Amino acid sequence: MIQGIKHIIFDLGNVLLNIDPSLSYKALQDLNIPQFEEVYRSLNEKNIFEQLETNELSPRQFIDIIRESSGLPLQDQQIIDAWNALLLDFPLRRLQIVQQLQLHYDLILLSNTNEIHEESFNKSLQLAHGIPNIGVFFDKVYYSHRIGMRKPNPAIFQKVLTDCSFKPEHTLFIDDIEENTLAAATLGIQTIWLKEGMSIEKDIFLSITN
Repeated sequence: MIQGIKHIIFDLGNVLLNIDPSLSYKALQDLNIPQFEEVYRSLNEKNIFEQLETNELSPRQFIDIIRESSGLPLQDQQIIDAWNALLLDFPLRRLQIVQQLQLHYDLILLSNTNEIHEESFNKSLQLAHGIPNIGVFFDKVYYSHRIGMRKPNPAIFQKVLTDCSFKPEHTLFIDDIEENTLAAATLGIQTIWLKEGMSIEKDIFLSITN
């Protein structure tokens, strides 16, 4: 563990929850939307996905925009299922690690996510492990769609520090996106960038699982 840590802030996707964004892209593509690449690029350029993550768009508005952009009479559930395709599983060992860490550190969950994904990954957690939601492992949970900010905006890290009365030098942030760790580091937070192929159980907290 990095020196002097009392508080740990965890990202969710590819830190605790396995995800693969290419699966949602493919699932949307498989809906046979005409000129799909152009449609998807336009949605990206309009920041539709980011607006969902900051609650500038409600799930209802998001679904309607996808349907209208597709030019097809898509059902709500078709769009929801495609959007949720990127969500995979919570490996049990990771959950056990967080449970162990609860005994020694303040734990915070900080994720860029959205209401549609939140409902889906908590449902899968309940089905796979009998745990009602991932928040039970944390002292506080900060989801971008609930607080109206996304990483890597430094303000989101400052909010966590202020709300929780954490000193940055005693705080560790773990994320799979380098840009997010760099933003946290500007506030003096210690960071670990979980590069592709790394995992918390294999590369950071191995001794806890043995």
